[in-house]
Amino acid sequence: MSLTTPYYLIDKSKLLANMEKVALLREISGAKALLALKCFATWSVFDFMRDYMDGTTSSSLNEVRLGHERFGKETHAYSVAYADYEIDEVVSHADKIIFNSIGQLDRFADRAAGIVRGMRLNPGISSSSFDLADPARPFSRLGEWDVRQVEAVMDRVSGFMIHNNCENGDFDLFDRMLGTIEERFAPLLKKAEWVSLGGGIHFTGENYPLEQFAERLKRFAGDYGVQVYLEPGEASITKSTTLEVTVLDTLNNGKDLAIVDSSIEAHMLDLLIYRESAKLSPNKGPHRYMVCGKSCLAGDIFGEFAFEQQLKVGDRISIQDAAGYTMVKKNWFNGVKMPAIAIRELDGSINTVREFTYADYETSLS
Repeated sequence: MSLTTPYYLIDKSKLLANMEKVALLREISGAKALLALKCFATWSVFDFMRDYMDGTTSSSLNEVRLGHERFGKETHAYSVAYADYEIDEVVSHADKIIFNSIGQLDRFADRAAGIVRGMRLNPGISSSSFDLADPARPFSRLGEWDVRQVEAVMDRVSGFMIHNNCENGDFDLFDRMLGTIEERFAPLLKKAEWVSLGGGIHFTGENYPLEQFAERLKRFAGDYGVQVYLEPGEASITKSTTLEVTVLDTLNNGKDLAIVDSSIEAHMLDLLIYRESAKLSPNKGPHRYMVCGKSCLAGDIFGEFAFEQQLKVGDRISIQDAAGYTMVKKNWFNGVKMPAIAIRELDGSINTVREFTYADYETSLS
């Protein structure tokens, strides 16, 4: 197969490795796992993931509808704030609705009376090293924190969502933070039927103590008599996908530069937002290049990497770990060609599931 770059390539064999860890955790801990659509919503592989997960969780009307229609199984709805015009449709697609505030619960509880209702709690601690992504940052709008105020509305909710892990691959840190959550919210947890501990826990990573994690989840569930949910986004799809690009030009301006037919601004926006470098493998050799995107943004740079051979026009580069927070954030900045989406099946064959055209660019604007 010779698909024109750029394109995202989802490798099902690598996705399967994550799914098997998710399934094992579900089996030995009793926790349920919901795919976080804010991280990954490429529904062409939902039929593959469905056998290993319990459903989806969302952050908007569009996501909850996609989860309901394309993934099925359990569908949890959450939003920082619902609008009056969308709440009825949200409820029609959801099994559970999680309100961000008591104000939203007061406003919409009656209209959501036909499904399970919950509340987001903010424990005031997180594992985030980025203020931008820290749900427990000062003056955070993400969830309620006053136990007495929440106790007063327990007759209208049956469970809680607590999301305070961000890129957390440290089990000991998770354990300590969960202990703090128990100390702060024990009166509420004892009255709950279910608790979602959110996402951001990298339990599918190499050398993560999965059995210890499972035991901690089981103990938490038993102590409070709750069904535990996890909302793995990145953990579900980590290392499963590459962004395939081609070198369009090389030049030297004090450093060797290689310009490729993609853009972090358009195709891997999180790299720009968090000032992070892309990942290449093996990233070794005597020839070092700054790999740059083709947009007009001066800082459109994937990073600096080492190569065994000098790069030349037409060479292919595979940007690693390009699934989470990439396809859900891709955009048409500069009108740069949108990457196609392809899937490498378990037998090694590659299937192109989506290509984008000028018509897609045109209709995205007006």
